[in-house]
Amino acid sequence: MKAVVVRAPMEYDVEEVPVPPAPPGGFLLKVHSCGLCGSDLRTLRGGHLRVTFPWIIGHEVAGWVHALGEGYPGPWKVGDLLAVAPFVYCGKCDFCQTGKYELCENYREIAQAWPGGFAEYMAVPPEAARNGIIQPVPEGLDAALAAISEPISSCVHAQEKGWVGLGDTVVVIGSGPVGCTHVMLARARGAARVFLADVSADRLKMAEVFAPDALINAAQTDLVAEVRRLTGGKGADVIVTANSVPSTQVQAVEMARKGGRVLLFGGLPKTDSKPQIDMNIVHYNGLYLIGTTTLGPRHQFQALQLLASGRYPFDKLITHRYPLAEFKQGATLALEGKALKAVFFP
Repeated sequence: MKAVVVRAPMEYDVEEVPVPPAPPGGFLLKVHSCGLCGSDLRTLRGGHLRVTFPWIIGHEVAGWVHALGEGYPGPWKVGDLLAVAPFVYCGKCDFCQTGKYELCENYREIAQAWPGGFAEYMAVPPEAARNGIIQPVPEGLDAALAAISEPISSCVHAQEKGWVGLGDTVVVIGSGPVGCTHVMLARARGAARVFLADVSADRLKMAEVFAPDALINAAQTDLVAEVRRLTGGKGADVIVTANSVPSTQVQAVEMARKGGRVLLFGGLPKTDSKPQIDMNIVHYNGLYLIGTTTLGPRHQFQALQLLASGRYPFDKLITHRYPLAEFKQGATLALEGKALKAVFFP
């Protein structure tokens, strides 16, 4: 079968590799589509602590059950079209035991612990079949959209924790696919106004289709001052840092309204992960700093239902569709920041 094999940072291509067998207790997925994630781009650029090259990456996957492994207990059957998120929970820690799967202490991921979905076929191991996040693709939903439900599900989790709701003014810093997703989710949850900021005019231009109430070019204006101006000096109820730039977390605290919530969605570089936040602002203004990562099964379920409703233009997140054979072309475009979301089809 054809698969994307990464052999070293910035050394990758589509190669012929053996089709994996259906693992005992698991199943073999015939891949319909696989989305290219920001973490994939970081792996392509510089490798990943949990990935040993050569390796098949890709963790935003949708596909059909092609074959069942010996002893697979169900519930899926051959021909089922599924959205497969990467997270696989241990099922044993106290968080898993109390249903807080997104906080699992020992989770592993498809495309890290097991080969990923930039391939014609992907083996779903018994651990994922038993304790992974797998949902049927809702009838009528584009399976490519279902494939990218994983990052959307993570955003659902973040806004759940941040109590985004009716009447809120929300600022999203970062206009990549995650930032644009947060814009739509804030709308869905009843936010009154949503502002989107970035330092790239090109990225902001691509985000126009999601109709934020204001697009702010932070390279041309003082972001904190502009948010204060737009809110009559009060600041925003919710700020989402949908990027990996430490200074934006400082700005988020400075632009928050009293009692505001700062959703620290983007992880920071390991060498620069301690931004100089004025904690007196947090203390005296009663702010909430909320970290989120990963997702639970309920978040993927909610995301797929929202996607299937068609009420919001999530389909516009996918700006480029490529056959898997053209992975290098699509990845290059994404690495250059010229694609919002690229999805590949074996």
